[in-house]
Amino acid sequence: MSGESSPQSPQPVDKSTASPASSAPEPTGVDLARVALRAAKEQAKARGAAAAQKKQARRGGGLRSGARADGRDPMALGAAINRLITERGWETPAAVGGVMGRWPQIVGEDLAKHCVPLKYDEEPDERVLTVQCDSTVWATQLRLLAPRLVARLNEDLGHGTVRMIKVLGPGGPRRGYGPLRAPGSTGPGDTYG
Repeated sequence: MSGESSPQSPQPVDKSTASPASSAPEPTGVDLARVALRAAKEQAKARGAAAAQKKQARRGGGLRSGARADGRDPMALGAAINRLITERGWETPAAVGGVMGRWPQIVGEDLAKHCVPLKYDEEPDERVLTVQCDSTVWATQLRLLAPRLVARLNEDLGHGTVRMIKVLGPGGPRRGYGPLRAPGSTGPGDTYG
């Protein structure tokens, strides 16, 4: 039976003794360097992305200046002022200030020539618009028109913004005590007694 061939189990192949044509060539030093460089670049990129995300999270949610608009982009002056008014809660004072500027259109040219808005008390229990007139006739006229004017202002500014209009008459000259005064006197009350 020595001449017969018997089925043999496969033998492990030693790679060092195998022919180069039968297996892929082993990477050389240059190839190993390329692989190592590629792996290092990928790791550095991953570390950089993680650091950027951490930094953006610390800054407040990842505001980025780029192709899309965000809170740091330049904006028109009107839009910036409107944003500031909204953020600070100045809607009512700004609206009342607008009324002061549009006073002639609201009350009419004739009344606006003789009556000027002075101030607005924005306390929740007050909400009074103070208006001064240059004569008692115009002050009386404005007092008669006050309910309609309050309704018109609340229509423009929002319900309940103005509750009342306080009308002031003309201011007279400051009252002096006269050319003759006693030195050290405190006024007319000290002479009677």
